[in-house]
Amino acid sequence: MLPEILSGLRIPVIAAPLFIISNPKLVIAQCKAGIVGSMPALNARPKEQLEVELKMITEELDRYNDKNPDFPAAPFAINQIVHKSNERLMYDVELCVKYKVPITITSLGARVEVNDAMHSVGGITLHDIINNRFAKKAVEKGADGLIAVAAGAGGHAGRLSPFPLIAEIRSWFNGPLALSGAIASGDAVLAANAMGADLAYIGSAFIATNEARADERYKKMIVESSADDIIYSNLFTGVHGNYLAPSVTAAGMDPHNLPEGDISTMNFGDWEKKPKAWKDIWGCGQGIGSVESILSTENLVSRLESEYLMAKTKLSA
Repeated sequence: MLPEILSGLRIPVIAAPLFIISNPKLVIAQCKAGIVGSMPALNARPKEQLEVELKMITEELDRYNDKNPDFPAAPFAINQIVHKSNERLMYDVELCVKYKVPITITSLGARVEVNDAMHSVGGITLHDIINNRFAKKAVEKGADGLIAVAAGAGGHAGRLSPFPLIAEIRSWFNGPLALSGAIASGDAVLAANAMGADLAYIGSAFIATNEARADERYKKMIVESSADDIIYSNLFTGVHGNYLAPSVTAAGMDPHNLPEGDISTMNFGDWEKKPKAWKDIWGCGQGIGSVESILSTENLVSRLESEYLMAKTKLSA
């Protein structure tokens, strides 16, 4: 069952937090369009910038809601990387408590103190996982909901098909559940619902939007690419993820003959020191065949809504 904060969305979609790419402009546009907008706390650099951006998001959404009481914006989420390499985690969490961030998305570990902190101001936490074992650990540590990251998701992704992953989680968990993995169309959102997920978690499609803080070459590459152009590698961060093969080629490597990485290559705290991992090697999911042009966020959400409603109509006919 969905908590009230997630039940009034235009369509059941959470926009995934995109490392480096998501910014307040994109988050605000996503929320105004009626879906959950999100960004990683680590996108705010230096760390003091996070307060500036939280203030910007909350004040702008408050103004919008005052002017549109009948059609308020959707809530926003901040993503916290809880891996031990993130030395500013609790600094960022304290700021999110100060601004009463409504939804927190946690990644790469589950921390009781993060969940407790956000619960103290009435927020909910959603933890992303790649298998049922991690899902149980996250709930045991106080996560309110789960994001099942299946095969085909952009960036760090799991290996499991969404069918067994959702089925296994739903066999014991009836809380909020989002599905991530190759979702970039409205009919795919409906398919996620049919499998048992409450929400679809969409990332790569939002890279190709006007508001996204992404290189224009990156946006263009997404429009021109398809599922065949996605490779799965752990070289760049130590964690397996999906990336655009043409970006790997452009960086001077053979995307189909990459060495293995390990956990020592992960350092979310110092991505500036590893430009190839985040600036030149571009993460992307397998669903991008549905992305045919660079759009405004509002137009993308409108497309998703139209496709979602059309798919529902076809099923009921």
